[in-house]
Amino acid sequence: MEYHRLSNGLKVVISPDHTVPTATIGVYYGIGFRIEPKDRTGFAHLFEHMMFQGSKNLGKAEFIGLVNANGGQLNGSTRFDFTNYYEAVPSSATETFLWAEADRMRGLDITQDNLTNQQGVVKNEVKVNVLNQPYGGFPWLDLPQLANTNWYNAHNFYGDLKEIDAATLPEVQQFFKDFYAPNNAVLVVAGDVEPAQVMGWVNRYFGTIPASPGLKFPDISEPRQTQEKRSAKTDPLAPQPALAWAYHVPPKNTPEWTAMRLIDLMLIQGADSRLARVLVNEKGYTGNVAGGINWPLGSAYDYNGPMLWSAFLIHGSEVTDDAILADIDGVVKDLQDNLVSPDELARAKIKARSELYDAVGDGYRFGLVNLLASFALFEDDPGRINKLDDEIAKVTPELIRKTAREYLRPTNRTVITLKPGAAPAAAPAAQ
Repeated sequence: MEYHRLSNGLKVVISPDHTVPTATIGVYYGIGFRIEPKDRTGFAHLFEHMMFQGSKNLGKAEFIGLVNANGGQLNGSTRFDFTNYYEAVPSSATETFLWAEADRMRGLDITQDNLTNQQGVVKNEVKVNVLNQPYGGFPWLDLPQLANTNWYNAHNFYGDLKEIDAATLPEVQQFFKDFYAPNNAVLVVAGDVEPAQVMGWVNRYFGTIPASPGLKFPDISEPRQTQEKRSAKTDPLAPQPALAWAYHVPPKNTPEWTAMRLIDLMLIQGADSRLARVLVNEKGYTGNVAGGINWPLGSAYDYNGPMLWSAFLIHGSEVTDDAILADIDGVVKDLQDNLVSPDELARAKIKARSELYDAVGDGYRFGLVNLLASFALFEDDPGRINKLDDEIAKVTPELIRKTAREYLRPTNRTVITLKPGAAPAAAPAAQ
């Protein structure tokens, strides 16, 4: 692996792999929905769509057509702390797609027609994925808004329909100038490539793109939660009740964070996890418990800032939320009071390594590109990918217990209960 930085600030990671004649190119911009403008919720996601509307030398949809013509795959996404664009193509087309990515970094075709069109697309996405879906937005939209106190961590990042409509062309143009710039981006090229040749192309196509002079980032810190938060909602489309809960996790790259990663694996990941054994197998409350760190919008590694460990289950109406929470508390208390056995900790470490190897070993290299880009973007250290094994190995039973006591305490928890059926009618106004 090679790591470079251009004079305009662009970070470049090259990871050669000659086993398959393909290359995966990823461009990650350090702007996610966490720090989108106030009163413009959904703005970062809207802009992700704008990046496919054409640039100086590639008209509308021509970027996608170019990938398809080369038999490749592509996608983009908006996450808490980045927006990314990536494509897997034959390695012989690497130069073409470096040119294409540079073309849209250099300047988009930001027109009112394109903006209006994509506002409609994004609003339809919100309606289909959230407003008209049972359990839509629950709990992945709801929990951060309740658990966090800083607006940047606590707003509706999918977007309020009125605020999506309110976005203006000058705002979109300024957003592009501020954040879609080389000094706020990482370029990753992984696959059947020669690093020296790739750097020649990168310098040619990206090297003259000017840096953004206006890169400013708000304070996204969260205060320590000292009191449990609870809320309830009614979902007219949901057939059964549901329960969601979350805890703030330790700061990234600390020993406690790595311990929390293993706690997640011990408590919720897989049929042998503690909560699955109790809530699914023993009590029969539900058929599945889902959750994780940065769930379900990313991995435990690809974020930068305060984050939640969250979980969710759908259950029958015959069991109360308090009964389920009591069983969850019992599982957590055991982890806080007693040292985890060496065998259970060893299984969690194997799970952690297995998930890591699955991510970096997928056929299209998207998982590898994601980790390299995230570590470069947030920590200026893509080589950290090679340190994760050692971090996992150092976690002890004592550190697991210490972390559980501090971060799984009741006063660090947020709980949302969901009831099915139509919302109750408002009381009549007094005469």
